[in-house]
Amino acid sequence: MSTKNSGLLQSLWDFFCSLKLAISLIITLAVTSIFGTIIKQGGTMEELQREYSAGAIKLFGAMDLFDMYHSWWFILLLYLFTVNLTACSIKRLPRVWKLASVPTPLLESGVEKSLSNLYAFTAKGTAPQIKERMVAFLTANFGAPVITEQDGEIHLFVQKTPYSRLGVYVVHLSIIIVFIGAILGSLFGYKAYVNIPEGGEVDKVVTRTEKSIDLGFKVRCDKFTVTLYDTGAPKEFRSLLTVTDNGQEVIKQRATIVNDPLTYKGITFYQSSYGPAGDSTFHLTVRSRNGALSMPLTLRQGEAAKLSDGSTVQVVESTDEVGPMMPGFSGPAARIEFTPPGKAPQLFIVFKNSPNFDEKRGGDMIFTYDSSDAKFFTGLQVAKDPGVGVVWLGCALMVMGICIAFFMSHKRIWIRITGSRVVLGGSASKNPAGFGILFDGLAEKLKQVEKP
Repeated sequence: MSTKNSGLLQSLWDFFCSLKLAISLIITLAVTSIFGTIIKQGGTMEELQREYSAGAIKLFGAMDLFDMYHSWWFILLLYLFTVNLTACSIKRLPRVWKLASVPTPLLESGVEKSLSNLYAFTAKGTAPQIKERMVAFLTANFGAPVITEQDGEIHLFVQKTPYSRLGVYVVHLSIIIVFIGAILGSLFGYKAYVNIPEGGEVDKVVTRTEKSIDLGFKVRCDKFTVTLYDTGAPKEFRSLLTVTDNGQEVIKQRATIVNDPLTYKGITFYQSSYGPAGDSTFHLTVRSRNGALSMPLTLRQGEAAKLSDGSTVQVVESTDEVGPMMPGFSGPAARIEFTPPGKAPQLFIVFKNSPNFDEKRGGDMIFTYDSSDAKFFTGLQVAKDPGVGVVWLGCALMVMGICIAFFMSHKRIWIRITGSRVVLGGSASKNPAGFGILFDGLAEKLKQVEKP
């Protein structure tokens, strides 16, 4: 390999091992995640049009901000951060692994100079006697020591949780695993939507980009119910879903509500929205103001009926709860289009809970809203994410790694006996202040054991 190529590879390696790169990527991911929180993710075009202007939809759509976490540039950031973490770990892990796996049993001068916790004194008795007392002391107060005799000196060494030094690398590994799970979900998963009317079933769903996806089984909505607060706002909406696979009902009338989705074959159905189905039937009564005519009407929404005098009537739109839109009224309401012969159409609203309201309109014909066989559709968000198990594994490793990294420390204690002189030394990989208190306690106990 030429010197030029070698230098290029080294520069590339140094770039990916850079702490500056790691900090820059973390900040970029954090800032872009703010956009992903503020801007609605994965909504239908109708939902987006209700919340954003046409210009904002065009701009955000061009930047993939409506599905940011699956966009090419966000995935690229995850790739870069994964490579950065891997390179940093590979560069620094050998030195940390050596500290964790290869003990340093001798309190040599170089080690002693590096320690901030030292206590030296002159002990009574011969070296073997001092050694016996020090072994007993360490065993009782810290742990059984490794004994090494070299160059006329006796070295005692004890360490605890040496592999806690690897906690940060467990966190690194967990982040990489989470990113791998996210990438798997992005490449092989999808998020889609489907509306199923009561009694209807589907075997396909449609993504936000209008791509049709075959489920491989059928989902039927047997019944949909909605309960409301006194204000008319929805309190809970519930779908009874049945899953049919190869002609067999594998899941029957499973209640699906918000935060309690249905999952089958790795595909999850979340309760997302609802609305009136187009084939609702309305029962009205029409009577003339002079009392000459009174007749019941049964209409489907959008379907016109002709009266005996040649006029036509149809239900243009309806709602199950009019309260939030028209204070002072509650319950179901329907907008009626009534067209007398040779005259312009008349639009007005009739209320089920206010049967005499239409009399105030002043027309020749008076309508009352008797009842309806209203059917709803259930709006479901459909998601498949094959990486979710990998993400959970990464999260579990992250919790374990954080506990190791923050709450465990590699503690080491040495004692060197040279003739009658004894040197006690110690160090910890984390929380030096806390270890200093522990070391001072050991030194104080040793003073009491070895006092004249």
